[in-house]
Formats: sequence, C-alpha cells, structure tokens
Amino acid sequence: MPEAATRGKKKEKNKEGLPARVMVIVAHPDDAEFACGGTVAKWGREGSEILYLVCTSGNKGSKDLNMTPHRLAEIREREQEAAAKILGVREIIFLRHNDGELEASLASRAEIAMLIRHFQPGTVITHDPWRLYQIHPDHRATGLTVIDSIVAARDHLFFPEFMAIGLQAHVTSQILLFSTDNPDFFVDVADTIELKLRALAKHKSQVGRISDWKERVRNWASASGERAGLAMAEAFKRIPLS
Repeated sequence: MPEAATRGKKKEKNKEGLPARVMVIVAHPDDAEFACGGTVAKWGREGSEILYLVCTSGNKGSKDLNMTPHRLAEIREREQEAAAKILGVREIIFLRHNDGELEASLASRAEIAMLIRHFQPGTVITHDPWRLYQIHPDHRATGLTVIDSIVAARDHLFFPEFMAIGLQAHVTSQILLFSTDNPDFFVDVADTIELKLRALAKHKSQVGRISDWKERVRNWASASGERAGLAMAEAFKRIPLS
C-alpha cells in the first residue's frame, strides 16, 4: 500500500469537472449496476477512475435449493467482474463477508476506512442507510459503515496504526447515496442506459429469474429523469464534505 502517498497528488476533479477517483462501496454483487451503473459507465467513459468495493460475494442470494454458498460466491464474483468490465471499472475488491451478516461494527469501520485512505477517492457512492422501510440489513449496515468510515479516514487520530504503515488521513469531497427517498443530485444516463443493461445482464444468477427486469430498470431511470427534467437519470442524495 505505499503507493497511497502518491495517490493524493491527483486532483479530485479532472479537467471536465468530473470526479477524478470514485469509490463505489456496495453490499452485494449487482448492487452497483442496479443503483448506479449508468453513472459509472458515463463517468468512466469521460475519464473518472472507478473502483468497486463489494462487501459480500452474495453467497446466499439464490432460490436454487441445490446451490451452495461457496459455489454461489464464485458465480457471483465472476458475474460482477464481467459486469464491471463493461462499465469500465478499474478495480474490484471483494471483502467476502457472509451475505446477510454485515454489521456496522468498529471492525468493519476500520476495514473500510483503511481502504478509503489507500485509494483516496474524491467521491464515494453507497447505499442510503436512512431510506424509509429499507428492510435489507446488509444495505443498512453498509451505508452506515461507509459513512462512519469516511469520518474515520479523514481524521488522523482515528486508527493511528494506519499512519504507521503510510496511510495518511484522507478527506473525501462528497458522498452520493443511492436508493434514497430524498434525491437532490441527478446524473443523465440516457446515453449509457444500454451499457447499464448489458452489465446487468451479466448477473444471470439474479436477473435470470425476473422476466421484465429490463423494463423495470428503464422505468426507474425514466421516473428519476422526470424529477430532474431529463429523459433518463440516476438519482442520489448528495452529502458535500469539502
């Protein structure tokens, strides 16, 4: 991880005004594609460096009674890698925690704060943990942990052991929360919706059992776009930090 010291020299925005480095932190494979695949494709194509951090390998997300967690994890990681390649994601890290067992703990905060300090993203995209009636425990836990980790990453007195291995404090410029009840930041994805659908199609273990999934995704994008005066959009709650 010594290269982290040089990462901070890169500007937080590139010459087009887009985030230079974006870290998308999600609970499961396919969460990123469903929630912000169009944004990832758009920003990646226009010059942003996109990194994925996937907290579980989705090893319980199957209705197949003959499926095992180990086999499913392998399948879903391959699907995630294929989907990310289509969208232009630079790197994926799988933390490989058990699906359905994520907790907003101090240990999880340290794990993600360390990676934030290493990769030094200007923008972090993650789940909105305060979404009303959000029933999935992993989505809530991931959102809370990421937000707590951003705070821990920015102040040098949190986890001082990181400083000893060259991981300096890092201030993230903004958080974008997806699947939110209170969106105030919209990204036009009319030009990248087909890339998003191509990426989602790689998650065959998940979308294969939903006959109208493409129609649903287009309808979500249209509904978000209508709120912003766009044909199609992805919506976020933006938390500016600097």
